[in-house]
Amino acid sequence: MDERDRAIVNALQGGFPLCERPYRAAAASLGMSEEELIARLGALLESGVLTRFGPMFQAERMGGAFLLAALRVPEPDYERVAACVNAAPEVAHNYRREHEFNMWFVLAAQDGARIDAAIARIEAQTGLALYAFPKLKEYFVGMKLDA
Repeated sequence: MDERDRAIVNALQGGFPLCERPYRAAAASLGMSEEELIARLGALLESGVLTRFGPMFQAERMGGAFLLAALRVPEPDYERVAACVNAAPEVAHNYRREHEFNMWFVLAAQDGARIDAAIARIEAQTGLALYAFPKLKEYFVGMKLDA
């Protein structure tokens, strides 16, 4: 990442313009063209520096469902299982942890039935038991990381 990439990451963590041409407005605030901003975001995603760029929705307020899930993955099988999990369209993000449950991810779908289907599919594909942790209480924590 160069300084312009860092400026993009730092600026866009806190919000994105809601207007007819949001990339143009964001680019102008960063002193670059809309085309450059879009190209740089694409390159950051392609290189894996960013794994996702998009809005965060409160699925339940829109009638959807989501939950935190965990797997105990044997180390020799980790990459295969990660590929299975990450291929599921319901998986929002996936994190490796140094813990007995070493793979954690978020499942999000239009409704609980689709969550249940995703759980069954992931268990069938991986051969592992999935542990589901639905949200009991909601907390809002602001966190911004300087790139």
